[in-house]
Amino acid sequence: MAKISYQTIFGAIILIFGILLLFRTTGIYDTGQLLRYIPSLFVLLGIYALWKSGFSNIAGPIILITIFTTLQLLILDLISWETISRWWPALVILMGIGILVNRKGRPFPSRRGTETVDLLAILSGVDADSSSEYFRGGDITAIFGGVDLDLRGSKIKEPPARINVISMFGGIDVRVPEEWQIEMDVLPILGSAEDERPRNSVRKENSTGKPDLIVTGFAAFGGFSIKD
Repeated sequence: MAKISYQTIFGAIILIFGILLLFRTTGIYDTGQLLRYIPSLFVLLGIYALWKSGFSNIAGPIILITIFTTLQLLILDLISWETISRWWPALVILMGIGILVNRKGRPFPSRRGTETVDLLAILSGVDADSSSEYFRGGDITAIFGGVDLDLRGSKIKEPPARINVISMFGGIDVRVPEEWQIEMDVLPILGSAEDERPRNSVRKENSTGKPDLIVTGFAAFGGFSIKD
């Protein structure tokens, strides 16, 4: 069974939230009761992230599940702020356990030989690299987290490859071979999106007028950068 990308699920959640809000504000339908269960959608996203990673990425999804489960219980009046004030250190413990589990048995960044990437960092950091001979692109999402993707070992047989990025209160760095031509269409919203590579004679000599990699998306209260 094909796995759905993180950005597809995240986009669907935002779409559902927007539709429910529009119906309520325009008086088409009172969606107040449905809006109360929006946090559960983020809990499902966290569960899916655990499953998709084969439980190798623990910290971010567990924290996401914990935060939105707590929020959901608050909205449904099943727990009180007094309960949270007593048990909030449990979140710190979960963060520590998640970080330790993530690092166990993985002293170096993960190596991916696949043609595409689908990376998610929520309240955590993700280091990954690709050595694919036929790199085609993928999705990168960082929400209160950071992603560092190294593509310097990759090649693009049929350019352009395409990467879509979403950076919200986080940061995404993509390292590419020095000869790659990059086309960026990343919208910064109180954030930054930059190609930080210095001018390079190799790129100028190999330039065909067509990009090797096209990057689209947005950086809201966060940053995205291309590096050598």
